[in-house]
Amino acid sequence: MSRMSQPDPELTHRLSRRGMLGVAAGATAEGLLGAAAPATAAPATGHGRGRPVLPPGRLGIQLYSLRDKVSTLGFAPVFAELEKYGYDEVEFAGYTQGSAGPITLAQLKRLARDHGLNPIGSHVGYYAGDPNAYTFAQNLTKVLDDAQALGLKHIGTASGPFRYGSTVDAWKRAAEEFNTYGAAARARGMKFYQHNHSDEFAFAEDNPKVRLYDVLLAETDPDLVFLEMDIFWAYAGQFRFSRRPDGTPAPFDPLRYVLRQPDRYPLFHVKDGVSDPGNEFGYRMVDVGDGDIDYQRFISAVTRLKGERLAHHWQVEHDQPTESFTFARRSSAYLHSLKEKC
Repeated sequence: MSRMSQPDPELTHRLSRRGMLGVAAGATAEGLLGAAAPATAAPATGHGRGRPVLPPGRLGIQLYSLRDKVSTLGFAPVFAELEKYGYDEVEFAGYTQGSAGPITLAQLKRLARDHGLNPIGSHVGYYAGDPNAYTFAQNLTKVLDDAQALGLKHIGTASGPFRYGSTVDAWKRAAEEFNTYGAAARARGMKFYQHNHSDEFAFAEDNPKVRLYDVLLAETDPDLVFLEMDIFWAYAGQFRFSRRPDGTPAPFDPLRYVLRQPDRYPLFHVKDGVSDPGNEFGYRMVDVGDGDIDYQRFISAVTRLKGERLAHHWQVEHDQPTESFTFARRSSAYLHSLKEKC
């Protein structure tokens, strides 16, 4: 057996030292949550009495969900609709509006504020082969300049740390770059973050006992690199990677990652899915409230921590909504209707 196929003692040490969730540490969070509810639990029925599950002023939307409307109508009509639907924040996925014409960052910032929307974050690519690409790797200064001009508190990427491959060392290398971006963002008064899909929960090619997401957590500085958990894709990762390549069980609960390190997750993507074991991801994406992910449980568990109900930001998203304004309206109404269980 080669050296690279052996467990990495340095990684194991860092996972323990920083209190990270290791590949077999799911049970250690049991005391925080109790017995975990199934990932495919029925939709929450916590409507009516009790205080709202959603913290006031913290409901946002990732504008990628409304890209069809932004590119044809422009930001102004989109923001007007979001204001009517009760949104507080927006997360950008680009700063242009297609056929609606040019818009400056100053105009975009003012337009959001005029509609009571706080620009909270933005997704920018991690790297690309084109040297002129607008990414962290190629144009870090420009990326941060634009984020600062918009008054963003968070600037991140939805790209996975796969730039150098899927080995432990490859992810360590990507983690060092993320640390660099995080330090540069912090110098500007912002937080750098990474948004997951399901592949981050796969196991390292050279060490099938190590989950890649755990490498990212262990090798990035918690003061510099933050996470935006896409809850749907985390549950898809749970479905896809509940066993190691050799078939041995390796279950995990996405919520436990957050409960172990809530300060590392300032942002969340709230998207829903209907359980579908025949689908490669285990879920079929639907509007928030129409699926099987128990958001009353998830949001309540996070907002109860330390009593800090204003500590996190909840951004709804759908990758391919049937009708994007309808998705935005229905998702907001559902999340605002959730009440804590008495």
